Amino acid sequence: MPMIGQPAPQFTAEALYDGGEFKNISLEDFKGKWVVLFFYPLDFTFVCPTEITQFREHLGKFKDAGAEVIGCSVDSVHAHARWVKEDLEDLGFPLIGDTTRRVSRDYNVLLEDKGFSTRGTYIIDPEGKIQYMGIHNETVGRDTEEIFRVLSALQSGELCGAGWKPGDNHIKV
Repeated sequence: MPMIGQPAPQFTAEALYDGGEFKNISLEDFKGKWVVLFFYPLDFTFVCPTEITQFREHLGKFKDAGAEVIGCSVDSVHAHARWVKEDLEDLGFPLIGDTTRRVSRDYNVLLEDKGFSTRGTYIIDPEGKIQYMGIHNETVGRDTEEIFRVLSALQSGELCGAGWKPGDNHIKV
């Protein structure tokens, strides 16, 4: 089971990129960068597009902070392509097609009895270690502003109190 401060599980999987291109993606491709890896239940559902489009809307902030965003569900890259084309438009970040469910299992977000992943978010540092993980029920969407706040706090390397936001003072000991 992945834990804070431990190496993130490595993976290589097929992903959909902007423009409908399919190619393999590996966590190793992002060595030296911050990575926000998020899992969602399924394409063509109700809550998932609200999260994915919110990540797209805030993608510039993540990129400016030196972080790459990667989405993942158990759908195929072909289902991703159809969904993006029909409902979402280009995203600016890849979507992994985890049809083997290996990536979801390795990150401990697979709901075995349902056959899909719950909502999990991991922030992985440039050395490939997990610095944040949040896993919650599939019925509740996550907020990318909070994920960005946590990323910024982690990148500051300082003590950050509850509600801290970029530009706020850090806790001094």
